[in-house]
Amino acid sequence: MLRVTCAVTAIAACVAFQAAGPGHVQVLKPTGGLPASLQSKLGLPVSCAQTRAGEYLVLDRRAHTVYAINAARTSARQVVQIGTEKGRLLQPAAFALAGDVMAIADAPAGYERIQLFSPSGSALGAFVLDRKIAARLWLGPIILNGIGSMAFTGKTFVVSRPEAGALIAELAIDGNGLRQFGDLRRTGHEVDRDLHLALNIGLPLVDPTGGFYFVFQTGRPMFRKYDAAGVLLFERHIEGVELDAEIQTQPTSWPRRETEGGTFPLVLPVVRTAAVDPSGRLWVSMMAPVTYVYDRRGDKIRTIEFDTGAPMSPSSFFFTNDGRLLVTPGCYEFSTR
Repeated sequence: MLRVTCAVTAIAACVAFQAAGPGHVQVLKPTGGLPASLQSKLGLPVSCAQTRAGEYLVLDRRAHTVYAINAARTSARQVVQIGTEKGRLLQPAAFALAGDVMAIADAPAGYERIQLFSPSGSALGAFVLDRKIAARLWLGPIILNGIGSMAFTGKTFVVSRPEAGALIAELAIDGNGLRQFGDLRRTGHEVDRDLHLALNIGLPLVDPTGGFYFVFQTGRPMFRKYDAAGVLLFERHIEGVELDAEIQTQPTSWPRRETEGGTFPLVLPVVRTAAVDPSGRLWVSMMAPVTYVYDRRGDKIRTIEFDTGAPMSPSSFFFTNDGRLLVTPGCYEFSTR
């Protein structure tokens, strides 16, 4: 049995340590965010990031637009607008910022495309993937088919493509495939390919301290850690009292939904988004309004509730260089300490 002993002079620090343990829910209040006058201009902001110069970049999926908001948060302008041609967006699905280069995945005419932009919206490059996807399957801000999540290192892209036979695919800056790694997990539904793939949807993430994470968004919540060579290091289940009821009532069969591209099983996500902070800690936002933080060994160290007047489930995370966390919806700022 673990025994904690507190000296009289250190009792306050000891109590604070115990209160902040992994079983304690920490309620975080925003330290800043966009004023209502700017938030009202946004239809469905699904990603918010900040450039090295302090400007905010917001992907509005409903408007097929990227807005640039000045560091003082007093004005906004469109830097990438709707359109099918290169340099514009249609059905944007994923957004990433590396340095001061934006990478955005969209799908004009059903063909998936990744484009690069400067913070001012200048087109820096683009390529189209070698496939046409079925009609998008949406669940709020989450896309259940095609590229719904993407990491960008500044030199390569990391995407989830379970239909290609692996959890993670790494692409060169020109779109050429470099490698694939990560075995699909066993689901018990391998004979139903669509369902098997739907239960292997997830978020590929780059760990800035080395290696990669993959967070499964559907089915039983879990994540895996891989080293830089793509070798599996460990696997962890995502658990907590906040998820007990949802996990215990996971379905064993799923209805199918008619779409323009065919009939697909409707598999609801459990994980909303995830990201890795500069120290290599994994932050996982659940569909329930709770976020779990895991250290580099895969141990849960924090349970967080984001409160912006009511509990919220972030749909994106972005860690700034000065230790702040930007989340959508709302483009709120939080301290990570």
